[in-house]
Amino acid sequence: MNIFAMLPYAIHWNVDPEIFSIGPIHVRYYGLLFMSGFILGYWMFTKFFKREGLPLQLLDTLLYLLLGCTLVGSRLGHVLFYQPEYYLANPIEIFKVWEGGLASHGGTIAIMIGMWWFVKKYGRKYDFDYLWILDRLAVAVCFAAMFIRLGNLMNSEIYGNPTNLPWGFIFETRGEIFPKHPTQLYEALCYLGTGIIMSYLYWFRLDKIKRGLLLGIFFIGIFGSRFLIEYVKEPQVAFEEGMALNMGQLLSIPFIIMGICLIVRSFIIKTPAALEQKGNNKRPGC
Repeated sequence: MNIFAMLPYAIHWNVDPEIFSIGPIHVRYYGLLFMSGFILGYWMFTKFFKREGLPLQLLDTLLYLLLGCTLVGSRLGHVLFYQPEYYLANPIEIFKVWEGGLASHGGTIAIMIGMWWFVKKYGRKYDFDYLWILDRLAVAVCFAAMFIRLGNLMNSEIYGNPTNLPWGFIFETRGEIFPKHPTQLYEALCYLGTGIIMSYLYWFRLDKIKRGLLLGIFFIGIFGSRFLIEYVKEPQVAFEEGMALNMGQLLSIPFIIMGICLIVRSFIIKTPAALEQKGNNKRPGC
């Protein structure tokens, strides 16, 4: 397999998305990277909970909830935002997640709903609120989103318009003969950069920042970069052709606005980002 056969003007990308198969079991890079994001997120939350004195027993419930919300929300987001007519006419196709079709905006909405339930069930008992859990989740999701975009790269999907830049990719498994913008890498790098900034703020400035700031940075960093990169990305569905702003950009705007509002709110209300001390039980990092 010749992954990086380089020419002066482009990178020839011809990766087989399947790593190996055993009978009916097919192991693909996308699935491996998708699960890697959750594994890393679980590890990060063990660090968050230990630092701020929360029981690790909550993490299993949190993990299963996030997995379910991500899969269901991302799938329904694609169905409703991008191809509603097709899936309403063929409802059984909705369940064929392995054939592709996940929308990050739908996943984000579902996760926010799931976290509302999680806080309602456990927040009062353990003294955390909705913004507290979303601030920390935002840090982990940055890196999970990076893994997902790398999975898109391994699938040779969701790439950009033709380019003459030296890092253009010729996606040969898709029958392309001209270099295209590797928008999967653009997004992955933006998500990684946002995650690094947020990790620094959490680990070294937690006693200075206010609640909601991390989530606000997440919305602006993730969906702001998504909005800009969409300008060089090929339309995902036919109806996007000729649109001044495509569906990905239109769906990103509310999240960008929420991000701005959250950052402004953090400076006005000034609730500490860390959990407050209760009695003599001092939580690390407070």
